Amino acid sequence: MSTRFRPLIQVQDDGLHIPEVREWALEKYSLVGGYGDIFTSGMYKKWNQLAYIDLFAGAGYARIKETGKIYKSSALISLSLPHQYTKYVFCEKDDKCFEALQIRVKRDFPNADVSFVHGDCNEKINEIKGSMPSFSRGNTLLPFCFVDPYSLNLCFKTIQVLAETLMDFLILQALHMDANRNFDNYMSENSQKIEQYLDDKEWRKKFDENSLNKKDFVKFLFDQYHSKMLEMQYQPEKQAHQIKSNVKNLPLYYLAFYTKHPRGNDFFDKARKYVNPQLGLF
Repeated sequence: MSTRFRPLIQVQDDGLHIPEVREWALEKYSLVGGYGDIFTSGMYKKWNQLAYIDLFAGAGYARIKETGKIYKSSALISLSLPHQYTKYVFCEKDDKCFEALQIRVKRDFPNADVSFVHGDCNEKINEIKGSMPSFSRGNTLLPFCFVDPYSLNLCFKTIQVLAETLMDFLILQALHMDANRNFDNYMSENSQKIEQYLDDKEWRKKFDENSLNKKDFVKFLFDQYHSKMLEMQYQPEKQAHQIKSNVKNLPLYYLAFYTKHPRGNDFFDKARKYVNPQLGLF
């Protein structure tokens, strides 16, 4: 593990828009920053190009609700690594966050190669993919995608488009914060959210055929998602870091890691040393 880089980077209020997050977001920042440090340090001499894609990039800064302290969030953490990616693609839907992110990136990292995509990543996925650099046998590319939705508002088809390349993913799965709390709503035939999340119209049938109930819902969704990733030649190991509430120690979400190469799993194991791993998925 690098001794030069610390993913949690505290900053001062710069007068631009700063969204408020809960304290447990710091664990998430530690993990994505730690992985980025290991990924870029280990691969920058072996690949011509390293790309970072952030599908819910935010504003670059985040204010912790419990303390009022301000930290760099995922996009600016990725730009602050000792070994930078050669290409960045930041997608953000919120107008205020998008504007603030652009200003901060251009102010603090004027020489970085960054493409900004304004809008919902599910709707802009072809533009996002088109923003990635071209590659060839003599100009290789290794990309990493961080996916940090606020709920299950991520279509699996979005992941499929990016997975056509040699792409590693770190995906926030809001299975307790969203899925578990909205179980009755999602089981209703009127809701298409899980259908889009899994790209599976038959998911309710599978749930019922296994005689499952509400207490099994989180694990069912996690397993179904994992199976979909396996179909795209991702590694069979289930690699996920559980984030819990600082107050009641209740599970909130998982940061699930997917790679097509065993080396990626090694990197993720090392990245978890940047935080205090809460081992065990279920």
